[in-house]
Amino acid sequence: MSSPTDSRNAPPISDLGELVDHLAQGARPVEQWRIGTEHEKFGFRSDDLRAPTYEGPRGIGALLDGIAERYGWERAFDGEHVVALTRPGAGSITLEPAGQLELSGAQLETIHQTCCEVECHLREVRSVADELGLGFLGMGFQPKWKREDMPWMPKGRYGLMRAYMPTRGKLGLDMMTRTCTVQVNLDVGSEADMVRKFRVSLALQPVATALFADSPFTDGVPNGYQSYRSQVWTDTDPDRTGLLDFVFEDGFGYERYVDYMLDVPMYFVYRDGGYVDALGQSFRDFLGGRLPALPGERPTISDWADHLTTAFPEVRLKRYLEMRGADSGPWNRICALPALWVGLLYDSVALDAAWELCKDWTLAERHHLRDQVPRLGLRTRHRGEHLRALAERVLAISAEGLRRRARLNRNGADERIYLEPLLEQVVAGISPADRKLALYHGAWGGDIDRVFREFAY
Repeated sequence: MSSPTDSRNAPPISDLGELVDHLAQGARPVEQWRIGTEHEKFGFRSDDLRAPTYEGPRGIGALLDGIAERYGWERAFDGEHVVALTRPGAGSITLEPAGQLELSGAQLETIHQTCCEVECHLREVRSVADELGLGFLGMGFQPKWKREDMPWMPKGRYGLMRAYMPTRGKLGLDMMTRTCTVQVNLDVGSEADMVRKFRVSLALQPVATALFADSPFTDGVPNGYQSYRSQVWTDTDPDRTGLLDFVFEDGFGYERYVDYMLDVPMYFVYRDGGYVDALGQSFRDFLGGRLPALPGERPTISDWADHLTTAFPEVRLKRYLEMRGADSGPWNRICALPALWVGLLYDSVALDAAWELCKDWTLAERHHLRDQVPRLGLRTRHRGEHLRALAERVLAISAEGLRRRARLNRNGADERIYLEPLLEQVVAGISPADRKLALYHGAWGGDIDRVFREFAY
């Protein structure tokens, strides 16, 4: 989750047009489009496989300090605690609520650079983690430990959310403490370009969920799902999650998204280095100086930017679009996700072809896919065929988009090489979840601990 900016000395927002302009100002010409990849991973202690606490010589705090000292990262604090690291040109390392470690990568030009970034990050983390007796695992849902076994990180924002989430859904605390994702953030060229990309990516997000499904265990046993992480989001908070049906309505644009966000209840306002509790309060009231948490005070654009981070739909709009539908996984799938979406969305021919696939889907069909994919994955039925067949067509379109981009590595290979893990899965008709379930019921003999040994980074 993004870190906030203290904006108490900035000018207040004067009208709703500023909120729209904030989104619209993110548009860039094609030659400036970049790729920002984020991925989360579960930490575990190598001896007992438990999630490390923040404190102590083997804690997450010690890990962050070690990375900062050894590799030149700058520390960022929440009160007295180091909760993030930054390095010019390298993005940031941040903490999710139970200590899941997230790399929010830099804005890069190619998937080749993304893969180098991920490899460098994992190498740095592992060099420090090994000395602390820690390991990291990429999956969508914590496979072994119960919610009550998970630690909490000392971040003020998470303290507020921890109290609020159970009032909105049954699985919000699981979302916070037991899920990990990989996502890619992509640019738009104009409002019209944003609308096309938003619609295509939102409609096809279940395909990505199925391809990356890797969370078939809960509390140490199979849970009956391909992507339980995706299922968790269906019972987290109805005010800020879901498919955003209005994106497909005539007239959709930045202004309509602003209307949506103004109706998303607030979490907090960041002031004087701390979080002011604004849980459930209205940003509309804030604009009018009527926020109960800060009577008479009006928001700044930084407050609006913070509020944009508190909605969690399948695709999220900030000043760019975030693809949020995939389980975390190993290094090659962290590279595969941006490859999939760059191929579809950054080539105009591919974008047209992708829209042709889904433009006539009904609201009911889109919701059917969202509802069924967490459990069935590529075996979900859509228009008389399995989703596997649709995934093949989506991957073919993406591959052609990457071919036309023609971004070559030093060996002369283009970015299609990063789709290979996904193509292999579709040909075989199995997901990462299927592979782990086969091992669990076979070679592992029902021992979930094996997943930490065999799939750690």
